[in-house]
Amino acid sequence: MAAGDWYRCLDAELEVLRQTARRAIHAHNHRPPEARETLSPPLQGLFAEHGPDCLVEAPFHASYGCHIHLGARIYINANCTILDSARVEIGDDTMIGSGAQLICAQHHKDPVKRAAGVEIALPVRLGRQVWIGAGSIVMPGVTIGDAAIVGAGAVVTRDVAAGQTVVGAPARPL
Repeated sequence: MAAGDWYRCLDAELEVLRQTARRAIHAHNHRPPEARETLSPPLQGLFAEHGPDCLVEAPFHASYGCHIHLGARIYINANCTILDSARVEIGDDTMIGSGAQLICAQHHKDPVKRAAGVEIALPVRLGRQVWIGAGSIVMPGVTIGDAAIVGAGAVVTRDVAAGQTVVGAPARPL
């Protein structure tokens, strides 16, 4: 999976990892409102790494969590989904709007293989000071450069250069 090869997402070992993530995320999503630490203890234990002063609003969802690498001062708004079947890097001072999705998994185009759960995972990388607008979708294998902006509702299928603003579906430079 992490090697970028085709794999079976229905594998029992992967299901154990997803169950671990579901437990931690459930605990995060059901914390009382007054317990708003910068990064909740359940997510601190789940994520691969995180810098200081990160905040992930509830509800939040991730496939595994263990492939998520957060820099410092990250803000992830409510209802975000990170399907981290590959490495997800989020650089310092990045903000992700509500309902945004970062997706690493890509299902097989062959319907028989797809039905068998065959997929490939490609990393997603967000540079420093990136702003991902509400409802945006970042597809597998995409890198978004430092200080780039992704407009609300954009579907990002290709890399975005540093400092560039993209909007639309598929996302295009403004």
